[in-house]
Amino acid sequence: MDALPVVVIAGRPNVGKSTIFNRLVGRRQALVADTPGVTRDRKEGQATVRGRNIRIIDTAGLEEAAPDTLYGRMRASSESAVAHADLVLFCIDARSGITPADQHFANWLRRQGRPVLLIANKAEGRQGAAAAMEAFSLGLGAPLAISAEHGEGVADLMAEIVDRLPPTDAPPVQKNTRRLRREQAEAAEGEEEDVRPPGPLRLAIVGRPNAGKSTLLNRLLGEERMITGPEPGLTRDSIAVMLSDDEGPIQLVDTAGLRRKARIDETLEKMSVSASIEALKMAEVVILVLDATLGVHEQDLQIARLIEREGRCCVLALNKWDAVEDRADTRQAIRDRIEMSLAQMRGIPVVAFSALTGAGINKLLPTVRRAYEVWNRRVATGALNRWFEMMIERHPPPLVDGRRLKLRYITQAKSRPPTFIVFGTRTDQLPEDYQRYLVNGLRETFDLPGTPIRLLLRASSNPYAKS
Repeated sequence: MDALPVVVIAGRPNVGKSTIFNRLVGRRQALVADTPGVTRDRKEGQATVRGRNIRIIDTAGLEEAAPDTLYGRMRASSESAVAHADLVLFCIDARSGITPADQHFANWLRRQGRPVLLIANKAEGRQGAAAAMEAFSLGLGAPLAISAEHGEGVADLMAEIVDRLPPTDAPPVQKNTRRLRREQAEAAEGEEEDVRPPGPLRLAIVGRPNAGKSTLLNRLLGEERMITGPEPGLTRDSIAVMLSDDEGPIQLVDTAGLRRKARIDETLEKMSVSASIEALKMAEVVILVLDATLGVHEQDLQIARLIEREGRCCVLALNKWDAVEDRADTRQAIRDRIEMSLAQMRGIPVVAFSALTGAGINKLLPTVRRAYEVWNRRVATGALNRWFEMMIERHPPPLVDGRRLKLRYITQAKSRPPTFIVFGTRTDQLPEDYQRYLVNGLRETFDLPGTPIRLLLRASSNPYAKS
């Protein structure tokens, strides 16, 4: 498959780069706020522009700063993206006019030898278009006046992008959307509802701030893709990247740190947390990263409960393992806390490693694949009901109002997560502890460690009941 052409959006902070990115990809994918420096890591997305599939990268604002500072690391990340671009969209703020920073980075861009399209954003109305003409002084050609926030000039921007990209060997084949949907529906007939659609395994990395999530992603990729450092809360948006292991492609999403709700007071942080939770909901497997030197915090347990409620399988990642002195006691203390507080995820897989040094990191993705296999597991109906009869014989359902509940049979409705339905009379009165007894039996007998298990109850109708 041919690589998609890369379009990089660059410019100083707060000129509207993320708003342009969202316009081009067709949805609100990047965080946008009236605060300079919202974007810190490169955000990637795919878009179809005038029939041409392209890869778009939103970058952090270009600023002059020492390399070892946060803004210096952000600038290095943006420069790395520009170095691989087929087209750079250099964005300025038409309302603010040309600043020394704009002039400096325009001069720098000219030395990079990359095609550049100059965009004067925030050029609403006639006055904005007139102000945009000042950008001729940058020496990057005629500026394109747009207002990404209001959608003005976006169609012209798309046309300019396609005109300036390298030509393709063959024109893209366009297929009627309705016909495509009909063909997909016909192909899906007769398939089970929980059959996994083709595509990469969707994996999210979550955890509290400063647990080492971005360092872990960089280690798995083998490059400094994410901004890292000692400052907590560096990652503000959910950043998706692609990697592969021996079993196929993986879409990996790094997320902003999740703190206790009571401590979240800034609008921007609320947006970051919302993006993290959305990434968790869209994932199939979630890596919950813990700082092993701090043990299990109550917020870690809250995140794990959220993962269970969403029905996602989870791998517990103990990062900074190289800094732990008494490893045997630490591992046992963490396991005891998890088993006691997360009974509904008993047997959750645990991997200890150091994302900084790479020690033990090779165990993580194989563990993720095994957890994913368990999450997808199906149990044959015959074996399931033989087990069910044995469980009822060993521990019959309790009496309710002087009459014993009758449980007739069980079937697996779906996987992802494993979901079972118990049929019988008055199942709505089945006590919680008996339901836990059945769930624990399912987990132990059919080897379903750590994955959420759903148990649904269906009562049989009584034909002799009065209408």
